[in-house]
Amino acid sequence: MEGKPLTYSLTDPNKRFFTVNKMNGDVSVVDSLDREDTTIGTSLLKVQARDGDSGDAGIIRYSIDEDSGGRCYYNTTTYLNSTTFVFITVVDIPDLDPEFIGLPYEGKVEEHAPVGQSVFQVTARDQDRGVNDEIKYSIENFTADSLFSISEDNGVISVLSTIDREVTGPTVILTVKATESRLNSQGNTASTTARVQINIEDINDNRPEFYKCVGSGDENCVAASDFTGKVPEHMSGLISINMMVKDPDENSQIKLILEGEDKNVFSVEPQFITTGGMVQLLVRQPQNLDFERKQQMVLEVTAIDEENHNLNSTATVTINIADINDNSPQFAKDMYRFPLPEHSPAGTVIGNVTAVDPDTMDQGNIIYRLLPDSILMYFNVKPETGEIYVVNGTLLDREVRSLYSATLVARDTYNNSGNTVLEITLTDINDQHPVFNREFYQVFVEEGADFDLTIQATDGDEFNTANSKIVFGIAPGRYSDNFTIDPNTGVLRNLGQLDREVLDPKLNGRIELNVTATDSGTPPLSTVVTVIINIEDVNDNVPQFGASSYTFSVKEGEKGAFVGSVFAEDRDQSKDFNRISFSIIDGSFGSFIIRTYAEERGYRGNITVDPDVELDFDSGSRQYILHIEAADLEQKTAVATVEVNLLDVNDERPEFTVIEHVTVKENTTITGAVGNFTGIDKDGNHSLVYELESMKCRCGGILTPCNSFILDPTGEVRANPQGEPLDYEKCDQVLIEAQVVDEFTEKGKNNSVTTGQMVIDIEDINDNAPEFIHSDSVFVVLSESTSQGTSVGAVRATDSDSEKNRKITFTVTEVQFEDSDNNLVDLGILFRAVTSFQDGIYVGTIQINGNINIQKKGKYVVTVTATDNGGLSTGTKLDIFVILETYRVELQFTSSTAEVENKLNEITRVLSAATKASVRVVAIESDTPEASRSSENTIVAAYFVFSNGTALTSAEVEDLISQPEYFPGLIELGLKTIGTGVSPPSQEPRTLELILLGVVGGLVIVLAVLTISMICTRRNYTRKLKAAKAMNSASKVTSDNQKSGPVVPGTNKYTMEGANPVLNLNIDTAMVLDLEDDGDKSSLSTMDTDDITVSGQRRTSMDREEGDTSAVYQEPLDAALAQWGRNKSPDNHAMAFKNPVFSTTDL
Repeated sequence: MEGKPLTYSLTDPNKRFFTVNKMNGDVSVVDSLDREDTTIGTSLLKVQARDGDSGDAGIIRYSIDEDSGGRCYYNTTTYLNSTTFVFITVVDIPDLDPEFIGLPYEGKVEEHAPVGQSVFQVTARDQDRGVNDEIKYSIENFTADSLFSISEDNGVISVLSTIDREVTGPTVILTVKATESRLNSQGNTASTTARVQINIEDINDNRPEFYKCVGSGDENCVAASDFTGKVPEHMSGLISINMMVKDPDENSQIKLILEGEDKNVFSVEPQFITTGGMVQLLVRQPQNLDFERKQQMVLEVTAIDEENHNLNSTATVTINIADINDNSPQFAKDMYRFPLPEHSPAGTVIGNVTAVDPDTMDQGNIIYRLLPDSILMYFNVKPETGEIYVVNGTLLDREVRSLYSATLVARDTYNNSGNTVLEITLTDINDQHPVFNREFYQVFVEEGADFDLTIQATDGDEFNTANSKIVFGIAPGRYSDNFTIDPNTGVLRNLGQLDREVLDPKLNGRIELNVTATDSGTPPLSTVVTVIINIEDVNDNVPQFGASSYTFSVKEGEKGAFVGSVFAEDRDQSKDFNRISFSIIDGSFGSFIIRTYAEERGYRGNITVDPDVELDFDSGSRQYILHIEAADLEQKTAVATVEVNLLDVNDERPEFTVIEHVTVKENTTITGAVGNFTGIDKDGNHSLVYELESMKCRCGGILTPCNSFILDPTGEVRANPQGEPLDYEKCDQVLIEAQVVDEFTEKGKNNSVTTGQMVIDIEDINDNAPEFIHSDSVFVVLSESTSQGTSVGAVRATDSDSEKNRKITFTVTEVQFEDSDNNLVDLGILFRAVTSFQDGIYVGTIQINGNINIQKKGKYVVTVTATDNGGLSTGTKLDIFVILETYRVELQFTSSTAEVENKLNEITRVLSAATKASVRVVAIESDTPEASRSSENTIVAAYFVFSNGTALTSAEVEDLISQPEYFPGLIELGLKTIGTGVSPPSQEPRTLELILLGVVGGLVIVLAVLTISMICTRRNYTRKLKAAKAMNSASKVTSDNQKSGPVVPGTNKYTMEGANPVLNLNIDTAMVLDLEDDGDKSSLSTMDTDDITVSGQRRTSMDREEGDTSAVYQEPLDAALAQWGRNKSPDNHAMAFKNPVFSTTDL
């Protein structure tokens, strides 16, 4: 519509730099403008106008009428137009870095160019056109230091120092910086950098150089002038020597020349190289590479720069020629001859044949072998040394084969071989024994005649040599001296007459000679043959007795008894000529006979008493002279005399004489005889020996076997050093029973009819010291017993010796006092020991012997010595503890004094078991007032002491005996209450003590008045309450002889009908007990749940109902109290009940 206002707005692309007022079209800058960023054709802004008209009237056309930089004109047909003039001027500021122009930069310069020579120029400009700041140049970085410089003003790069292309390389890279002289809009220095490459042009200024390369890559190459190579002999081809030649100059041409004595053998490859490369040698004359003639060749390789021959280098190349196996082993001769004695032992060296091979690898490596294989059973060669030796000498027998031929082959490591011939000739040795033509020779000849016998033998060794020449001989023997043999012919003859009786009869006339045939070789060999000479016997000898006379004896009374033997021999050796028979020709009187027996040599004649004759020593002849004849078969005889004596016979048994008692002291060391057994024998010829039958020791009245003594065969009795020692205290008597034997008894028994018995009494010596008997008793000194002569303990001792030596006397030798700090003080003999003898044991009662300070804390260490009559003694130490009176404990028992004394051992035992302490009772006194109607009470005063001397207080004892396992037992023994001991004496001054006593006395008086008043006012109530409690307890006690119901303690009243076994009356409990008032009823009704307070502890009636109800009590109150005590827990130790003003008797 017409008349509507125009509105303005901005659109892209530069909308972000400006803003326009919507209503009036004012444009403002809202972002920084960069003058250098706007190029031609860039949209600066867009102006938009809106027309409120509609249709064609609302179309708007835009144009710039005038612009200082140019004019654009659009011919547009519009109905309405509007012209807007916009002037925008952007002022430049230094906000851009300078820039290099003409990039990239690359220059060049020859190496060794003069210093100061210009190389290249760089140019930079300020991108801020409106500012155009001055530019400064500098070199920021470089690949080669100090080679170039740059002008700060114009950017000209010049040579700064000498350039060596071989050192710097072909290219140097510089980093050049351009910096504006003024700060930019941010206050910083604006700068930029550019890369400049300068190429170094090479000139020929270096000579070729040799390098030794190991591995690939230039980094493994080092400059060198000496090179080595290795080539096998006779090899052709290239040899690597790890040589590189290189000229640092670019594209240099290098010529290689080979010089040296052996230059014709090799050539260098390649002969021309550009810049550098590997160099090798080519073998041109392989036939000259002979290791056996030359092992090393030295060459020179010269590298020459083709452009400038003055630029050259020389290197030495050493070629080591390696040996190859190109030669065969060679022997010095074609044949070797060796002589060898036959049967040379295995391992015998025949000779050493070696071959030579010039190849180095074969030095000491040649292997030898013998051919053919069949020769190896005789000979062999050591493969490494060529030593030829015998394998089996037993096969080398010249008599079988005398010549051996073999081929010795030598092979090197390449299996090249050479050979030679060995010829081994066996020489003869004396290895063949002579051989007889018979296995044995035999000849028969009568004794007294002569004979001759030819012995023949041959030898297999070489003929007509010493080895085969035979000499005969007779080997030494028993009868060889009676014969001779011709050494050359071998004829054997006898020397002297041949007597068969000279020969050993066992030979039966046969003589065997060993005839030897020995050759003359070295060493000589011999063979033995047996020659048997049989000498035939003739009867040319008479019998001969072994003795001309014989003497024999024979016992009386034995029919057919053997008397003796005679011997005779006929030297003739054949049975036909040497058989003998005996006969009695005189003196026998018919009492003796003789029989002939053949012996191994000769004959024996046994003389015996005629079996029908009994010789009598007493009534007949006591001696007989016999003549015995020996005759052979041809009745050639000899006579001998025999004397026969008649002997008496030993037939009586031995007997013992009286054996006396022997006494030996115990522990004896006597080695001689302590006693003797003595026997007698009525026979004149006897030999008595004594044998032990038994030995017993009487030990404790019982006989037991022992070995304390030795019985010698002579009857002597000695102490046995290896047996049980004689100890009177163990055994007091030894009984030895022995037997006497007659070794010469000939008839009947040879031992005594009865045994002999020796009694040895062991005599006691004082060799045992007294021994104290251990006791666990605790010794104490109590305040009640400090007077002189009071016993504080006792020791007991025994002595194992006999009566006179076992008597013991006790003495106190030392008394010391040890305080609580363990300090010991000698007190002299403050105690004494009184000796007594009780039940076979000596008792030493320790009594006070001086004044005892009962207030001192500690113990007395008393040394007691027990000494026997022999002076042997033993000591022991006793600890006697001092117990203060404060530890005295008083126990009240509901029994009379006599009853307590009767039960004292049991009471002490239970108390000791409960407290684990030793109980010392010091007093037992009655504690019952004469006017009291209750049962008698007794007070027992005691101390409870441990083995270390510590004692229990009354409270501690009370806690310990309240244990359930001990308390009921003490109640049964009558324990009622436990009192306290005497308080310890005060250490305050006496005045203060009196003041305190006065105050306490006043308080006691006041307390007594109050107590009496309360007792008077409350006695009635208390009595009722106690009775009700007792009745309540009694209701829980049942008995087989009464009905259930409460019992009135102390009366014969029963509360229900039929309860009284006597009257069966119904008793009104309330009436009898006067319980009509409400207060008493209330008190009675509370008994079912009320608690009983004992020693500060409360127990409910429910607790009291638990426990053992098996005990039978005389009084209901006792039953109630016992039930309460049994159910008391271990933590609550109620000891006893004591009320001096109330008892069941009072009820």
